[in-house]
Amino acid sequence: MIRQEKASQFEQIASVIEKAFANEEMSDHKEHLLVEKLRQDPAYIPELALVYLENNEVIGHIFYSEAFIGDHPVLALAPVSVSPEHQGKGIGTQLIEASLERAKWSGFSAIVLLGHAQFYPRFGFEKASQYNISAPFDVPDENFMVLPLYKGSLQGIEGTVQYAPPFREGE
Repeated sequence: MIRQEKASQFEQIASVIEKAFANEEMSDHKEHLLVEKLRQDPAYIPELALVYLENNEVIGHIFYSEAFIGDHPVLALAPVSVSPEHQGKGIGTQLIEASLERAKWSGFSAIVLLGHAQFYPRFGFEKASQYNISAPFDVPDENFMVLPLYKGSLQGIEGTVQYAPPFREGE
């Protein structure tokens, strides 16, 4: 069951995120702290912070925050987390699909993300560089992606993505 996250679940969510990224090579292993900081920031979008519940236990989570390309607001997808013992069962896919459906009605025009180049294109994500959109940090081109949420939504929009301040802490 997929639902919007609740404050009473924040501890469970932090645990899921921490475990999900424990063995990720390209991780600073602080994603759970980033989510906590983003919840205190105006960039937090509660309607797009979703949990996957099984027997009332959080086993998956997806989080979006507001970012900008120039003065144009977009969504930043990060992180997507599934407890290691539940990975490979399609839970992450279900969270992404449910959140994309909600994102289409959010008023934002696009989603940016840094992620696995083999995974996200199946949802329509493309290299951001194709739209002259770049990350504010050095990342492989194939891993920085964008998804326009409707036809022509990125027309005339290009530049470097500006993430919410919590993303930049510790630079």
